[in-house]
Amino acid sequence: MVQGETGEPKVSTKQRENSEPGRRFQPLRQPSVAVVGLGYWGPNLLRVLAERTDVDVRWVCDQDPARLERAARRYPNVSPTLELDDVLNDPDVDGVLLATPVFTHYELARRCLEAGKHTFVEKPLASCSADASALISLALEREVALMAGHTFLYSPPVRTIGELIQTGELGEVYFISSSRVNLGLHQRDVSVIWDLGPHDFSILMHWLGGPPTTIRATGRDSIVPGIVDVAFVSMEFPSGVIANVELSWLAPSKLRRTVIVASKKMVVYEDGAAEAVRIFDRGVEYKDPETFGEYHLSYRTGDILSPQLSSDEPLALQSAEFIRMMAAGAAPDHSLALASDVVRLAEAAEESLLQGGAQIEVGEGTFAHAAD
Repeated sequence: MVQGETGEPKVSTKQRENSEPGRRFQPLRQPSVAVVGLGYWGPNLLRVLAERTDVDVRWVCDQDPARLERAARRYPNVSPTLELDDVLNDPDVDGVLLATPVFTHYELARRCLEAGKHTFVEKPLASCSADASALISLALEREVALMAGHTFLYSPPVRTIGELIQTGELGEVYFISSSRVNLGLHQRDVSVIWDLGPHDFSILMHWLGGPPTTIRATGRDSIVPGIVDVAFVSMEFPSGVIANVELSWLAPSKLRRTVIVASKKMVVYEDGAAEAVRIFDRGVEYKDPETFGEYHLSYRTGDILSPQLSSDEPLALQSAEFIRMMAAGAAPDHSLALASDVVRLAEAAEESLLQGGAQIEVGEGTFAHAAD
């Protein structure tokens, strides 16, 4: 049962309209969802939703019969279908989660929103900023929730580092360097910037409170002509922070490592490591010279701490957030803003690539981003 802020059962507008005067409203039934796309990430979404007791997974949809058969064997209470129309025409479906190729995001999400379904879209929200803005406007118009799947924003290490930055424990952040590389998976429809870049773009904007002012990118299509598989992206933020992100499908091993260098402390975040976050009490202190030629630098080396982190699965936390959004009937403005900004950054980085690594002014988006 879905409850409102007062603890009373939430009721839909349709229930109110159909109720006779003086009749007690019937509680809203358990929300029902469908998962569309059972390729790489869809089965993970299906798993975390099926484990929940506050949502009913009603449909799975994919164009591959073999994938549907596997899902049906594992989740016999879920109806399989090859056609999205079966999902959209079901009045009992409240929300749809899309885990399909990037080039399909806009069209499929548009159809879901027009059908009045709360819609979750795996990152990025769309393949261009115009389409992302159109989806956001449509969601606001139809008064349904729209959410992009930036899973790392629900990661305990990422949230912990965000708190360290926002509380000032690290001091002034100077620069951030990140490597997100592995051997594959090569995508057939988008470059490595659109595939891996949204992870780092969303994390950096979450930590630093908004998008950068400029971005530049270099890279090459080493394997498949026209599909860039390695890229180096540099950004400068309004605070003066510079960030460099290495993205690649061509690496001898998988690496998800980010280094934050600040005035008081430094942080190494390595996703998947036993100690995902390590805080180094290290730095350099500079004193203004009082006489010509005097130059004072002192180097500080202190303890290395590994904070205790929650063991919650980010994907489960993200799914819970989408369920809350469905109950509220809309997504928070900052969530829509960040999703839009991620698309703008990927678009600007691609433009820089086409211009041989030229610096691109990111500019302000339609939706001003606000930090959580």
